[in-house]
Amino acid sequence: MISESSGGRHSFGDPGAPRYLPIAEHGLIGDLRSAALVGSNGTIDWYCCGRFDAPSIFASILDADRGGSFELAADVPTRTKQFYFPDTNVLITRFFADDGVGEVQDFMPIIDDSREAERHRLIRRVVCVRGSLPFHARVAPRFEYGAQAHTVRMEYGQAFFESPALSLALTSSAPLDIDGPDVTSLFKLVEGESAVFALDQVGGDVMPRGCPQAEAEELFAATVRYWRRWLSKSRYRGRWREMVHRSALTLKLLTYAPTGAIVAAPTTSLPEQIGGERNWDYRYVWIRDAAFCVYALLRLGFTDEAKAFMHFLSERIGFTEGSPEGPLQIMYGIDGRRELPERELHHLEGYMGSSPVRVGNNAVDQLQLDIYGALIDSLYLYDKWGEPISSEHWDTVSKLAEWVCDNWDQPDEGIWETRGGRKNFLYSRLMCWVAIERAMRMAMHRGLPADVTRWGQARDAIYRQIMTRGWSTERRAFVQHEGDDVLDASLLMMPLAKFISPTDPKWLSTLDALGEELVSDSLVYRYDPQASPDGLRGEEGTFSICSFWYVEALSRAGRQDDARLAFEKMLTYANHLGLYAEEIGHTGEQHGNFPQAFTHLALISAAFNLDRALG
Repeated sequence: MISESSGGRHSFGDPGAPRYLPIAEHGLIGDLRSAALVGSNGTIDWYCCGRFDAPSIFASILDADRGGSFELAADVPTRTKQFYFPDTNVLITRFFADDGVGEVQDFMPIIDDSREAERHRLIRRVVCVRGSLPFHARVAPRFEYGAQAHTVRMEYGQAFFESPALSLALTSSAPLDIDGPDVTSLFKLVEGESAVFALDQVGGDVMPRGCPQAEAEELFAATVRYWRRWLSKSRYRGRWREMVHRSALTLKLLTYAPTGAIVAAPTTSLPEQIGGERNWDYRYVWIRDAAFCVYALLRLGFTDEAKAFMHFLSERIGFTEGSPEGPLQIMYGIDGRRELPERELHHLEGYMGSSPVRVGNNAVDQLQLDIYGALIDSLYLYDKWGEPISSEHWDTVSKLAEWVCDNWDQPDEGIWETRGGRKNFLYSRLMCWVAIERAMRMAMHRGLPADVTRWGQARDAIYRQIMTRGWSTERRAFVQHEGDDVLDASLLMMPLAKFISPTDPKWLSTLDALGEELVSDSLVYRYDPQASPDGLRGEEGTFSICSFWYVEALSRAGRQDDARLAFEKMLTYANHLGLYAEEIGHTGEQHGNFPQAFTHLALISAAFNLDRALG
């Protein structure tokens, strides 16, 4: 996909340039351990070296002055375009000037050698493809989220940035100069010439090493081969294949190879509302989000990621016996750690002044009953489409199903992680029903030991409660929680989870009510925070996973024309690379952490089911 970004003309160091690019004006690169955001102006303004949840070294997206960045662009006024090298996560940013055309090829090699992988090499290859162009680079790391000082020295043609916690080495085929705490480079290329910048983490067993142009070309070719080989496993041949595959490639970028974990997003504190406080750290493993990712990837034929995530669950996560929040937390660190203390970084101003900037996440202590349904459903699908469930995993499913039977009928914080107190959310009940129903299916299909009678009684009790207490005769719709008439887009999952027929009169009435109250030009709000206070100030945009759920619900209800139009409209809200944040603002801008796994997995599911319905 090649599309001109909306950034217009860029001039390096232009005092009139905006301090912050729109969130959507970025692409993502990564090495299955960490990831970097590359702006359409050629600047890397977010990068945590080594692992997704490490302290940032480039974070100018959260503070243009203190965050640090790696700027690399033509040193004259230009227009820019950005695209992914076809079927890969190699990002190309092109610069069009009066005297020539150049491009920056950004990628992080995928290395099998465990010792060499600790280098976490980030390569920026500059090529002049037509005419001639001057270029300007400034490498300005700011360690520990901009809170830790560092020194810079030159040795053997390499620049070394050294802080108490981390050391980086910069090698380049272009000349390097020290400028205070930064390193700069000015150079000119003519047609056919290129320059290479390589940034490595060094120390311990990882020694400084150059990156000659020939090696950079070999690593470029190897990285392209890796991504194309991975994508070739996809079985999807339907409509919108380019968008589906871009979403799959994005989900793969969000996996942490050493453990099999899948993060919700690679960023923290990109705001749901500019200037608001709804800024959260998403660089962790939400059980729900990761389980949904497994479902989406399994749909396309990718089983290795599902197997790796099952390994993460069995090897890294232990059950907590007797905890009031249940045997599972809602989220974990990418290494399986349980403690994710939330703190605010007051020295950073936040994206466009949206404070606070947070690291860690206090929602880790919430009770969210729906995670058990999401997890057991993904295990059920892995058993169905991947490989038969192991005896160890079945023991896990049995324990979880038993716990759900005993604990489903209690209030919780719900899928949206509200901080306004626990309620009897219908979605949580729905997914408890899914947990038990899918466990029963596995037991009966495989002949596995289970107290099917007891499980069936609990499943039926949940069903009856949802159909009686979850239905509002006044609204003629299912509602967010007991004792109120508030609508909630999470209820779009009712037919998707096979709880209710997609053509059941009660469901069709609910679908109409949701369409009238929460849908705006195919975009879907989660709920009305005025009618259902969530404990936070400010407003939010439409939630993109809900928009794709709406497409799928329309399709299953037989409204294929409406579903297809809504889906095509949703595609217009993607950025120029086919990426989505968490939310869409009132004028189509992307809000929230970026890119968001939730959105991309929902796009895959909606496309798969709509394509099948269209025939």
